[in-house]
Amino acid sequence: MSLVDLPLLPLGKGRDLDAERGVECPGDLPAASDPGLVERARAAKAALGERVFVLGHHYQRDEVIQFADVTGDSFKLARDAADRPDAEFIVFCGVHFMAESADILTAPSQRVILPDLAAGCSMADMARLRQVEDAWDAMSDAGIQDSVVPVTYMNSSADIKAFCGRHGGVVCTSSNADVALEWAFDRVPDAKILFLPDQHLGRNTAVLKMGIALDECVVWDPQRPGGGLTAEELQRARMILWKGHCSVHGRFSEDVVDELRVKHPGITILVHPECTHEVVLKADLVGSTEFIIKTIEAAAPGTVWAIGTELNLVKRLADAHPDKTIVFLDRNVCYCSTMNRIDLPHLVWAMENLVAGTVVNQITVDPETEADALVALQRMLDLPGKSHRD
Repeated sequence: MSLVDLPLLPLGKGRDLDAERGVECPGDLPAASDPGLVERARAAKAALGERVFVLGHHYQRDEVIQFADVTGDSFKLARDAADRPDAEFIVFCGVHFMAESADILTAPSQRVILPDLAAGCSMADMARLRQVEDAWDAMSDAGIQDSVVPVTYMNSSADIKAFCGRHGGVVCTSSNADVALEWAFDRVPDAKILFLPDQHLGRNTAVLKMGIALDECVVWDPQRPGGGLTAEELQRARMILWKGHCSVHGRFSEDVVDELRVKHPGITILVHPECTHEVVLKADLVGSTEFIIKTIEAAAPGTVWAIGTELNLVKRLADAHPDKTIVFLDRNVCYCSTMNRIDLPHLVWAMENLVAGTVVNQITVDPETEADALVALQRMLDLPGKSHRD
């Protein structure tokens, strides 16, 4: 299934066979109130045995995480799947771009299953191939295309990774974005970087780790003619940031940071680099999901923390470390709504279908896209120094 422009469908109703995200399950989806769901999941997993390998992203619900064979960030999980070539089915409890990455990295004989096709990523969907190709043409018109190196965050569709592969670019994670930018700047004389699709990770990395001035970063808005930029602005820029963001990390605000510092003197603010530049500037520590987890694990008892990342993970960290005070960096409860679509009923439905011999919700990347995406991914794997973690 390839990623295309998606229709607007009422939540939980309707489907479009020409689109990637149907939101109906063929057959009967178990009721969330079914008291036997946990036992049904156990039975289905036991029946599949070594034929199935269940991946659970850190942002998943606890009800799903309990059935994961491994947990982690998106790229780690895709590589974990590739390290299990004997597993016939890879059930990816995450979102669509993650399942695509798993399909790219695993063997052709393995089949990647996404329990709910509506589990997408709003950030990844903010950069569509057609839009990026239009932007690329505009850069040619501005006379800068030969100097532009595209760099895409792991949180992007296979189409966008493939675009980067075809045009001399690279994939990065939040852990190695600075190394990827350094590689890109060294790639061509007077290089400029088109950073996709998260403007905040691109800006935070460029300004805080690479020493690039804020006024050398411009934002390309795909909804405006010419990206809302003049040829002169493109020519002056060093970083061309795609106007995309994470709907969860974009919620965190400076005023809540200030409130928490007053309420909890000595609190440490720990945030993900997908947060806005203003929040990152006010934080004490900034890093990837794995960095956040390891930082809390290593923290001294009695310390107080506010964490700016997805709430399922924050709650899980708080539960696992009762000797520390851990609070969410927002006034409101805010889960990743698309990640949360992978619930126990969908997991049970997918695995029981596999037991019955029916492969549902298989995610496949076409061979040409896969080959080009692999080029960009391999360039990332060849980068020196940093671990490749989201």
